[in-house]
Amino acid sequence: MDSTRRLGKYKVERKVLDEQTLEEITHRKTYSDTHPSLIEQLKDSLRCTVPRLKQSVLSILPVLYWLPKYSIWDYGMPDLISGISVGIMHLPQGMAYALLASLPPVFGLYTSLYPALVYIFFGTSRHISIGTFTVLSIMVGSVTERLAPDIDFIKTNGTNITAEVDITARDAYRVQVAAATTVLGGLIQVVLGLVKFGFVGTYLSEPLVRAYTTAASAHAVVAQLKYIFGVSPTRFNGPLSLVYTLKDVCALLPQTHLPTLLVSAVSMVCLVAAKELNSFLSPKLPVPIPVELITIVAGTLISSYANLNSNYTISVVGEIPSGLRSPSAPDISLFGEVIGDAFALAIVGYAISISLGKTFALKHGYKVDSNQELVALGLSNTVGGFFQCYSVCPSMSRSLIQETTGGKTQMAGVASALIVLVTILKLGPLFQELPKAILAVIVFVNLKGMFKQHSDIVTLWKRSKIDLVVWLVTWVSTLLFNLDLGLAASIAFALLTVIIRTQLPTYSVLGNVPGTELYVDMETHREAREIPGVTIFRSSATVYFANADLYLDALKEKSGLDISKMIIYKRRQEAKQKRRERRAERRAKRQAKKERRRQRAVQQLFGAPVFSVEEEASHCRDMRMDNITGEEEGWTERENGTVFVIPTTPRTPEDPCRWEYLKGADPDSTSIGWMSEMQDGDTTTLGSSSEDTLSRDLERMSLGSLGKWTWDIHSIIIDLSTANFIDTVAIKTMKNIFQDFSQIDIDIYMAGCQACVVEQLELGDFFSESITKRQLFASVHDAVLYCLDHRGDTSFPVYEPVVVSIHKLMFRLYL
Repeated sequence: MDSTRRLGKYKVERKVLDEQTLEEITHRKTYSDTHPSLIEQLKDSLRCTVPRLKQSVLSILPVLYWLPKYSIWDYGMPDLISGISVGIMHLPQGMAYALLASLPPVFGLYTSLYPALVYIFFGTSRHISIGTFTVLSIMVGSVTERLAPDIDFIKTNGTNITAEVDITARDAYRVQVAAATTVLGGLIQVVLGLVKFGFVGTYLSEPLVRAYTTAASAHAVVAQLKYIFGVSPTRFNGPLSLVYTLKDVCALLPQTHLPTLLVSAVSMVCLVAAKELNSFLSPKLPVPIPVELITIVAGTLISSYANLNSNYTISVVGEIPSGLRSPSAPDISLFGEVIGDAFALAIVGYAISISLGKTFALKHGYKVDSNQELVALGLSNTVGGFFQCYSVCPSMSRSLIQETTGGKTQMAGVASALIVLVTILKLGPLFQELPKAILAVIVFVNLKGMFKQHSDIVTLWKRSKIDLVVWLVTWVSTLLFNLDLGLAASIAFALLTVIIRTQLPTYSVLGNVPGTELYVDMETHREAREIPGVTIFRSSATVYFANADLYLDALKEKSGLDISKMIIYKRRQEAKQKRRERRAERRAKRQAKKERRRQRAVQQLFGAPVFSVEEEASHCRDMRMDNITGEEEGWTERENGTVFVIPTTPRTPEDPCRWEYLKGADPDSTSIGWMSEMQDGDTTTLGSSSEDTLSRDLERMSLGSLGKWTWDIHSIIIDLSTANFIDTVAIKTMKNIFQDFSQIDIDIYMAGCQACVVEQLELGDFFSESITKRQLFASVHDAVLYCLDHRGDTSFPVYEPVVVSIHKLMFRLYL
C-alpha cells in the first residue's frame, strides 16, 4: 500500500512493506529452493569435479598451498633465525615441562620434535610453535601420577620391604599412560575437526582461558616445590589435591635439603636478573638472549665438575639416552581410564592453539581455519603418541619469540625441530648431570607472565562484571578441583551465564526520533516520542523456550495490559449482560401479562378504553427528564474519555435521577454516590458501611478506568530484529499473543524478522487465516505507518484526562 505520513517533522511518501508485499517485490525463493532435499545434498556432496578435488586436497594439506610459493630469498633467513631461537628455547622447556608431566626429561625433547614436524604439513597458522606447554604438562602429570603412583612400584626383597621405588618400571608405565592419553586426545581432536566442530573453541571465552591458565600455573608452582626444596611430599589426586599437597609441603619444610635449596635460590636470582636484562635490551637486540639455555649449560657444568649429585645428594636429570626411539602402539586397555582426561586435554589444547593462531593471523593479515587447526593438532598428538610423546599445544612464549624474531612461515618449525633433533642424537647425554632444581626454577620463572594475569580482575571489574564472575569461578574451581573437573565446571558455569543473560534480557518500549525513521528505547533516549495509540516492544535477546514466558510477562508489563484480567472481566460483563437481558425479557413478559389482565378487568367493569403501559411509562419518563436541568430529554448515553454514562430510574418520584458509571467516573458528577446495574434492580449505595458493597461497586467499574490498559492503545508492534531463530515454544507464545490481544480489540504486528525467522514461522504453521503475512512488516517504521493509517491517529481517546478522572473518582469513593 502507498502511504504518506508525517511523524514529527519527517514526511514519508513510499510503499509500506509488509512481508507479503516484500515477497511479491523481491520474489523470495521458497523453502525448497533454499533448502534442497537430503538426497540432493548427498548427490551434491558426492559429485567430484577438478576444482572441488583441488580445494579438498589443499584444505587437508595446507603445505601444498604455501610451499610451492615459498621464496627462500624473502623468507629463508628470517625463518632460519626464528627457528634457531625457538629451537634453543625448546631444549630447556622440553626437559623442564617433562618434570611437570612426571616423565623423564628426554620425553620432553621427543614431544618438542615429532608433533612440530607433523603440524608443518597440516597446520594453517604461520607463527605458533607446537610443543610442550605448562598447562597440558600439569594435566598429563595428574593422569600419570594417578594411574602410576610411587606406592605401586615399591621394591621388595623377599620378606623385607624397602622404601626404595623402582623408578625405571614406574617411568616406563607412566610413559605408556601419557602416550595412551595423548593418542586418545588426538583422535578426539581429529574426529571433532572432521565433523566441523571447530566452533567448540568459541565456548572457551578469553576470560575463561586466562583464568584457567592462571590457576593451572598455581598447580605448576606447587608441583615444582618438591624439586626446589628437595622434599618428597605425598601425591594427592582429585578435588582439593592442591590444598593437600601444599599443606604436606609446608609440613616437610623443616626437612628441606639445604644444598638443593641453595642451587634453586642461586639459579632463580640469576635467571630473573638475566630475564630482566634481556627485556631491557630487547629493543636493541635482533635475537633475544637464550637465558634458559645458558642457565642449563652453566648448571650442568657446575654440577658435573663439583659432583653435586654424589657429594651433596642433589637430584639430577640422570640418564638421557641418545638416539630416537622406535614407534610403538599405545596400550588400548588404558583408554577407558583416561578418556575424560583425554577429552579435557583435547579441548584445552585446541582452545589455546586457536586463540594464539587467530591473534597472529589478525596481526599479519591471513586466515586460520578453525576446523583444520583442530585436525592438525589432533594428528600432531596422535602421531606423537606413537613415539612416546605427550599432549602438545602452542607455547605462548615460544610463539612470541617466533613472531618477534621475524618468522614468516611454518619453515621456522623445521629449523627448531632440527635443533631438537641434533640435541637428542648427540647432545642429550651432556645434560645428565643437570640438577632438577634448575629445571624447576626455569618453570617457576617462566610462569611470571601467567601470574600477571591476576590483573585481569581489576580490568574486568571496570569492563564487565559477568566476565569477572566467570574469571573468578574458573580460577577458584580450577584451584580447588583437579584440572579436568575445574575445566568442566568452568565451561558449565560460562554456559549458565549465557542462559541467564538470554533469560534476563533488556525489554524496552521504543519511541520515534523526530525527523527520522529510527526507533529507540524511550527510557534511555529523551528525544524519543511515543506514537499515539501504538506500543512498540523489543527484547534485546532472541525469544526461545527458556524465556518465552518471561517475554510474555514483560510485554504485559511494558504495555500496561493484564490480558488475563481483562479477558476475565470481559467474559464476566458478557455474562452479566446476558443475565440482564434474560431478566429484562422475563419482566417484560410479566408486565405484558399483568397489563392484559388489567385491560380485561377494566373493560369488564367499566367498558372504558385502556391505556398502554408503555405509553404511560414513556410519559412518566419524559416528565422526570424535564425536571432534570442541563440534561437532554429521553434516554441518552454520553461518553467522557473512556467513561460511559447512563441515567438510572430514581427510587421514588421525588428523588432526582442518578447516573450509572459503567467504565469509569465523571469528575464533575455530584451524584457519585449511586452506582447500580442497568435495569436489574440490584441497587446499592456507597453510603453503606459494608465492605462487600464497596467491592461490588468497584467490580462494576471497567479495568480501563484503572490506568493505561487498552483504552488508549489500539496496536502493538513486536520488534523481532534481534531474533536469529525462533523455536516451536516461541511460535506458540506468539500465537497466544495474537489471540489474546485480539479478544480485547488490539491489533498485533511483527516487524524486522530475518529471512530465517520467517522460514521458521512458516514451518511452524504460524500463519493462518487470522494471522497473515500482512501483519509482518519489513521494518518497525512500515508497521507504524500501517497502524496509523489503519486505525487513525485520533481513533482512541487521550490517556491523560482518563487518569485525572480515575484519580478523582477513587478519591471520592474513598471519602
